[in-house]
Amino acid sequence: MDESRRKRTARGTAAAGLRVGCGADVHPLAPGRRLVLGGVEIPHERGLCGHSDADVLAHAICDALLGALGLPDMGVRFPDTDERLRGRSSLLFLEEVMADARARGFEILNVDSVVLADVPRLQPHLQAMRQHLASALGCPGDRVGVKAKRCEGLGAVGRREGIMAQAIVLLGPAAR
Repeated sequence: MDESRRKRTARGTAAAGLRVGCGADVHPLAPGRRLVLGGVEIPHERGLCGHSDADVLAHAICDALLGALGLPDMGVRFPDTDERLRGRSSLLFLEEVMADARARGFEILNVDSVVLADVPRLQPHLQAMRQHLASALGCPGDRVGVKAKRCEGLGAVGRREGIMAQAIVLLGPAAR
């Protein structure tokens, strides 16, 4: 095999171990609920409505992980008909799915996420979210990105009816 073909083959083999997944989640805001994002409780008069703690950020990352692994989404893995999951911290979902990823020989190379919310202001909480998520994922904090964006009055999120999150995850072979 000539040298250029050997290099291309080696690069292709290394890249074959990479897995990428994307996820998204949205929940309505409701009075009488805690607002939890990225495992951080944020003071606000309304929280996200859902079966668990309704942490849309953790849910989006969890779905991205499941997608990267080629597995069914959170609705299948953690159905809202399971009463044992009522009020459960979504960080526990992340820990469980990440344990599955590690059992399959993968580790987090990078997570990038964005929370879309017009209220409340999330900037002061982003670093704590990163730390909580990295801890649940068992990876260094510099591998987890969390951004916040406003919808400037457009759509349900812009009308302050709910909060949405999107995430992308890159998995690679775990270091031995």
